[in-house]
Amino acid sequence: MEKLVNDFSFGLFFWQIIILVVLVLLLKKFAWKPILDALNAREQGIQEALDSAENARKEMQNLQAENEKLLQEARIERDNMIKEARQIKEKMISEAKEDAQREGEKMIQQAKATIQTEKNAALADIKNQVATLSVQIAEKVVREELSTKAKQEKLVEDMLDDVTLN
Repeated sequence: MEKLVNDFSFGLFFWQIIILVVLVLLLKKFAWKPILDALNAREQGIQEALDSAENARKEMQNLQAENEKLLQEARIERDNMIKEARQIKEKMISEAKEDAQREGEKMIQQAKATIQTEKNAALADIKNQVATLSVQIAEKVVREELSTKAKQEKLVEDMLDDVTLN
């Protein structure tokens, strides 16, 4: 260190200081300003990227909230459609049952009417057959009773007595 103090020259020191000051001034004018501008531009770019990322995050949250809302609405609409379909199904089943019941009752009434008609026709046929048989029996009885002249006269007298009595 002593050697440095002994070899110290004020002229050299002075020129070195002046060169250093000039170098600092030149650097400030030509190098520091562009470097600082580039750093500021880079900082601004990073800040814009961070702001853009924050905006994208907020927009993503909004989209997620909107998607959740749409999903909820879709679920509600699906539930309503299912409920409506069930109601329509129940209504169709109920109407089908009522229609079947009405058709059954109608068929029963038609069957009863057909049975009654056939019953009346059968009774009329039976009455006709009974009447025919009765006439045939009466005819045979009358022939038997009127086979002789005395029986015929007696029948005519009985009839005349009945007519006068009424």
